[in-house]
Amino acid sequence: MALLQVEHLKKIYTTRFGAVQVQALQDVNFSVEEGEYVAVMGESGSGKTTLLNILAALDKPTSGRVLLEGSDMAAIPDGRLSAYRRENLGFVFQDFNLLDTFTLRDNIFLPLVLARHDPDEMEKRLAPIAKQLGIETLLNKFPYEVSGGQKQRAAVARALITRPRLVLADEPTGALDSKATDGLLDVFEAINRAGQTIVMVTHSTRAASHAGRVLFIKDGQVFHQLYRGNATNEQMYQKISDTLTVLTTGGRDDA
Repeated sequence: MALLQVEHLKKIYTTRFGAVQVQALQDVNFSVEEGEYVAVMGESGSGKTTLLNILAALDKPTSGRVLLEGSDMAAIPDGRLSAYRRENLGFVFQDFNLLDTFTLRDNIFLPLVLARHDPDEMEKRLAPIAKQLGIETLLNKFPYEVSGGQKQRAAVARALITRPRLVLADEPTGALDSKATDGLLDVFEAINRAGQTIVMVTHSTRAASHAGRVLFIKDGQVFHQLYRGNATNEQMYQKISDTLTVLTTGGRDDA
């Protein structure tokens, strides 16, 4: 069984007073195996952000299902959703979403504090993650005292410390410079090699070229997908660029 299964997903938004209906997703189908690293790409308005929100259980589909380990997310009672997200999903955002009045350590601990974990257990979980991400000397600093790349590494640590089944990343390199982007992408590859499943929404061809598979969304549907196979990052970059050209010019690539 796939870790994540998306079946016939449709999302229709109705404007105020029901005057206009906008179809953001139509019949989206794909699956993600445990340990995969999948990037989702598409033009603005293609439906990828809506898809991410549904995968994150922040929104519900009009029809269709999202199954995480066989459990239908839409069937989770509203009163359990926050705990469900905390227990099963890790989030990495473009703008970091760190609290400036908390140290990096306290920001990372926040989901465990909300889940009422023992402080000693929290420290045990943090130590190897902070070392892997190269932030062990920064934990007592505040977000405004560190660089964008260091903030994003702290955000990744916060996503990983709950030991999630799935990490969802929304444009994680969007606010980073070139050097910090390369560092973060190396981190994502390392945690994926360690077994973490990742689904990343991105506009960046460079970021997507590090994934094992790329899904392209167009007009609310999966338009095409690329598998890495034995391709290098440079070769994957070129394949993605070629597919985006087809995507934006209206053709179809069935290779």
